[in-house]
Amino acid sequence: MSGHRRVVVTGMGVVSPLGRGLEYCWEKLIRGESGISSLPFDHYGKLPCQIAALVPRGKGVGQLDICEHFSNYELRTMAPATRYALIAAQEALADAQWLPDNEHSKEKTGVTVGMGMIDLQDVSETNQALTQGYNRVSPYFVPRILPNMAAGHISIKYGFRGPNHCVSTACATGAHAIGDAFRFIQRADADVIICGAAEACISPLSIAAFCRLRALCTTFNDKPEAASRPFDRDRAGFVMGEGGALLVLEELNHAKSRNAKIYAEILGYGLSGDAAHLTSPSEDGTGAILAMTRCLKEADINPRDVGYVNAHATSTPVGDVIESRAIGKLFGEFASNVAVSSTKGAHGHLLGAAGSLEAVFTVMACYSSLIPPTINLENLSEGMDLNYVPNKMQEWKTSTPVRRIALKNAFGFGGTNACLCIAEYINQ
Repeated sequence: MSGHRRVVVTGMGVVSPLGRGLEYCWEKLIRGESGISSLPFDHYGKLPCQIAALVPRGKGVGQLDICEHFSNYELRTMAPATRYALIAAQEALADAQWLPDNEHSKEKTGVTVGMGMIDLQDVSETNQALTQGYNRVSPYFVPRILPNMAAGHISIKYGFRGPNHCVSTACATGAHAIGDAFRFIQRADADVIICGAAEACISPLSIAAFCRLRALCTTFNDKPEAASRPFDRDRAGFVMGEGGALLVLEELNHAKSRNAKIYAEILGYGLSGDAAHLTSPSEDGTGAILAMTRCLKEADINPRDVGYVNAHATSTPVGDVIESRAIGKLFGEFASNVAVSSTKGAHGHLLGAAGSLEAVFTVMACYSSLIPPTINLENLSEGMDLNYVPNKMQEWKTSTPVRRIALKNAFGFGGTNACLCIAEYINQ
């Protein structure tokens, strides 16, 4: 990092299956609650998987009433994921107290927001409309399905004219978006960037398609809250989730000059490719190890200084084993000192938005000294020999003056991997 500007986190916003709002979701997470529920039987009853992690709707605390945020016209022009991104952006910017009204500040503020998949339901319905006539196709169909429209809407709404960037790298999207924003600020392309990802593609077609891949859990339809169980012997696939999570990243001196609240510091970013298989990670964990190693190298951090890894672990039989093995190999003799948890047990797998939601929770772990649990972990799978923080949060204790340092992993179809190094902020 020598010669680069330091980058900190000054705001966060969350719309997730655990609810809406950073503090609300964090409290539910560390209490070990689940946001997974049954899908409507009349639409999903004939499919092998009948559960998902949906954003809770309503007017209650932590619930989302989408009509309170958008006009009917706006709802017609935006994909559901874009709506989640805009709501999370509003919360994150308010949390950071960053709503600049001068041109220079707007020019130095960017947006890096991605989306893993478009809304397949929209595509299906529009194709059906076409069979009834050309004029039945919405003029907003193309803008709704473009992955970069979440970033575009945020930029337009707030007048941000820094980098306007979209990442779409399957389930690594959110982490890549944060890492790219980190490097934009390091290299002075911007002073502030709102970054992350959103996803909203749960539909009968997407559930059916992932079932055909044999990726989704189909054995807990009668007990949805127990379906997502990373590292557990009885895990049987992931649970699809939806939502959005955005972070405000800021150059350190810029943040200090305005007395901004600082949650954590981003120290490094590592990327790699498995070059092995379309949907499965390389069996020896090489891709994951490369991403984590490169991240630590950029951060100039020794593995022995890392206290927590927020794992990508999606609750699939193959992926969890490979990632666990990769973490053990990377940390070697220090592996017993590292806590490893996957919060997907609580909120499912948000696909493109997974990395950003889990990065928010990793920041909160560094900030609060509480490590979120891996829920539903009842029987460790054979060969799992790390501290997976089973079912209850753990206090994160360090020896003064060592600060809390974590890694956040995110991996995607196509063999794309990302790793972020996030640390407790120390004023020095």
